Amino acid sequence: MTVSDNSRSSWEDAVKWLKSQPNKEDLVKACFYDDPLLGAAERFYNSSEWNALKEYLPAAGHVLDIGSGRGISAYAFAKDGWQVHALEPDRSNLVGAGAIKKLADESQLSIKVNQTWGEKLPFADSTFDLVYGRAVLHHANDLKQLCKEASRVLKSKGMFIFTREHVISKQEDLNAFLENHPLHNLYGGENAYLLKEYKNAILESGMNLRFVLNPMQSNINLYPNTKKDIKKKLANRLKIYSSIIPDSLLFFYGALSNAPGRLYSFVGQKK
Repeated sequence: MTVSDNSRSSWEDAVKWLKSQPNKEDLVKACFYDDPLLGAAERFYNSSEWNALKEYLPAAGHVLDIGSGRGISAYAFAKDGWQVHALEPDRSNLVGAGAIKKLADESQLSIKVNQTWGEKLPFADSTFDLVYGRAVLHHANDLKQLCKEASRVLKSKGMFIFTREHVISKQEDLNAFLENHPLHNLYGGENAYLLKEYKNAILESGMNLRFVLNPMQSNINLYPNTKKDIKKKLANRLKIYSSIIPDSLLFFYGALSNAPGRLYSFVGQKK
């Protein structure tokens, strides 16, 4: 299905379309768009992605979940004892603030919802111990401004984690990525940046980078696959045992990737 620029669907309508396609069930589940929402959120909480993310999390405190979507990450943080503010400008009951409120009610977890954009945060300076965003930076209207705001509301030495961000090697790759994205032609909201653009925006905001995780380096980026799955595929191709493939080979493999829209994650700390 394709649409013209003048007849773009909303994000909610694009997801509704995706959910209606019988051959897209695996993708719907991989994106946690399946119902019931509470079941999808619990599956995220038990996923290889969340378990990998927890390796980088500080002790539970106050977290701002920017671009929270349906609230699956907010749910996971709240379940692990964090004080959660979920920021989501879309009011949708399917993929936006309405869905987060419903999830909080059904789970009886405390999640405060703010329906606004990340470029202008309604919080005082030095409010949060952690600012987190799952696939949010590449949707920014102003990447540098969003990073500046994230830094502003972080406490001194507070951490930020931005995961699953689409990366391109050169500007000419952007169209190839957008043309192959399953929903961009419907709602027109996808994007990708050069790796250096993400890094510069983060560093210029007053945050230091501790880890830049490439596409094969962590289960955060690989979900719904895992490093174990990738090793098995490589082992079958090379006709060797997967147990002898080191993580360093995956790191090298990921660093060499130039696939348009490949996923990177960023972990750092405010100065």
